[in-house]
Amino acid sequence: METIDEYVVRTLPTLEPRPDAEDHVDLEVLRALFTAQVQSRHLDFAARWLQARGQGHYTIGSAGHESNAALGLLSEVTDPALLHYRSGGLYAARSAKAGREDGVRAVLLSLVSARSDPMSGGRHKVFGHPALSIIPQTSTIASHLPRALGLGLGLGFAHGLGRHTAWPDDAVVLCSFGDASANHSTAVGALNAAAYLAHRGLPCPVLFVCEDNRIGISTASPQGWPGVMLDRLPGIEYRAADGDDPVGLLAQTGAALDAVRSSRRPGVLHLSTVRFLGHAGSDAEVAYRTRRQIEADYALDPLVATAQVLVDADVLTGESALAAYEHLRDVVMAEAESVLAEARLDSPVAVMAPLALPDVASVAGREAEGPRRTLAQAINATLAELLEDQPDTLVFGEDVAVKGGVYGVTRGLRKRFGGLRVFDTLLDEQTILGTALGTALAGFLPIPEIQYLAYLHNAEDQLRGEAASLAFFSAGQYRNGMVVRIAGLAYQRGFGGHFHNDNSVAVLRDIPGLVLAVPSHPADAPGLLRSCHELARQGKVCVFLEPIARYHSRDLHEDGDGLWTAAPETGTVIPPGQVGVYGQGRDVVLVTFGNGTYLSLRAAEELRGRGIDVTVVDLRWLAPLPVEAIVDVCRGFDRVLVVDETRRSAGVGEGVVAALVEARYAGRVSRVASADSFIPLGPAADLVLLTEDEIVAATTALARE
Repeated sequence: METIDEYVVRTLPTLEPRPDAEDHVDLEVLRALFTAQVQSRHLDFAARWLQARGQGHYTIGSAGHESNAALGLLSEVTDPALLHYRSGGLYAARSAKAGREDGVRAVLLSLVSARSDPMSGGRHKVFGHPALSIIPQTSTIASHLPRALGLGLGLGFAHGLGRHTAWPDDAVVLCSFGDASANHSTAVGALNAAAYLAHRGLPCPVLFVCEDNRIGISTASPQGWPGVMLDRLPGIEYRAADGDDPVGLLAQTGAALDAVRSSRRPGVLHLSTVRFLGHAGSDAEVAYRTRRQIEADYALDPLVATAQVLVDADVLTGESALAAYEHLRDVVMAEAESVLAEARLDSPVAVMAPLALPDVASVAGREAEGPRRTLAQAINATLAELLEDQPDTLVFGEDVAVKGGVYGVTRGLRKRFGGLRVFDTLLDEQTILGTALGTALAGFLPIPEIQYLAYLHNAEDQLRGEAASLAFFSAGQYRNGMVVRIAGLAYQRGFGGHFHNDNSVAVLRDIPGLVLAVPSHPADAPGLLRSCHELARQGKVCVFLEPIARYHSRDLHEDGDGLWTAAPETGTVIPPGQVGVYGQGRDVVLVTFGNGTYLSLRAAEELRGRGIDVTVVDLRWLAPLPVEAIVDVCRGFDRVLVVDETRRSAGVGEGVVAALVEARYAGRVSRVASADSFIPLGPAADLVLLTEDEIVAATTALARE
């Protein structure tokens, strides 16, 4: 079977001017389009050449999609772009437009995982470059669309607040994706949110570009479906372009960009493409497409189509088009050979450098006048302080503005700071986190709220695959610092069940680089939240997990004791690694967090009556675990009980026990945890959640061993 390369080599010299060809084209732009397309095509061939020699590690190519180069030529270099992994033509065109001569080499360095790769530093193959305003995306399942939406919204907020961003005031966000991933809930949610914003008249200048090659790996898109779906988005202008019609392509692309730039409203460009070389180098396309189907697409090659228009305009002949094609082959392959000797990352420390935790200094605050505060009140006051002192801070989520949150934690903030800084979102966690991702890139420090921990699982990839990975895949050149507030954990009375009492944090604890804090007591909440805010300012993704059951608690042992409130304070900062220590008992140390701190302190009173004195250690930080502090405290005791309100399997307690074992702790270690169960509604929850009585019993047994 003839390959696409053989087809192009055979076809280009046969091109002759067509008598009915249009002549109203910008020949300079058209020639640049052809050059970018050819460069991208030969980079795809080079990727396979490198892989065959065991030197290349990525072969998802852009062959057949090179019509997207039109976007690189007609957009501004300063327009932020979040690209589909087949947007090689766009990357090549923008690189050339920016006057950079290293575009070919930059892609090749990424393909061979070279440490000198200017974007990821050898960590992944991505299209990205700070000098080109291309923000690196792995772009699987269209996971970058919510971020693109958030960036567009952030540009709109910046204009409304009179703030400058890293992007020009008239910037357009480009976001490309495939027709198959357009069906994923992430894409559907982002496009729905774009239509929602358009309906409300809120500025959000994003051009969504669907690169439609009619197939997702081996599954064909139903004929006409992507266009029907994209054309029916309310309030969003839809344009379509054929990749094998360069003249129409440039006209439609320019019109789409102009419309979004002038209106500041989202738009859609539906770009019909083809896919050559299969899904990736390992894909045996003949297993699901016939030879006739594969070769029929050759007639739609955008590269040949552009060459034909240049021949029509007497800019090229068929032979000179082939000469240009072969010249760029030589250029690309010479560069491919030259990158073989490039150094790779050579140590775990080097690989993980962008994930390193920045330093945050511990600061002791001071008490202020005023009534003592519950956990909810302490968080509310600290959010108000951050909004007051840091004009780039935003607070948003479902019901956080007008209502002030389901539990009143954000009450009064919208009235005080306005609807552009404290606002309600639509009911979609992917959009909430995408808004945070994008507004962070626009220069804001977002504090989004996820209403319940169980709701996070609808959108956890926005943290795992997008938020926490950005610094890693850009070698720290791009960051999206944020503090995600989540109401969670269990023990909520009178209103519960699984969705409102979720005690699993495993999904958060294993995300590289993510910081997870849990405030147990109102005295700690301000210092932990300020620390997260400072870490976010330095680019870290932080999660602030708030125990719902403790929001409005006031007492610990008996009505009126006020031991679960705290005096107002200012200035405290509690950095990662610093634990809280309650009591001075020497018999057993209880290591815990969240509701476990509350339960353990109550249990301590019961144990004291039995002649057992304990110390309670509140971890405060669950990711990274404060291992050094845990070991230091526990070495002063002969017995350790890990009190874990999360599930016994994959719970926090496993990490604590492992840390003690690895540190060769010589004393006895025991553990109590909640059952491996979803949490039922009503009193049955007490049957599977860790109880105060279980803590007392386990401590008593351990103390008497």
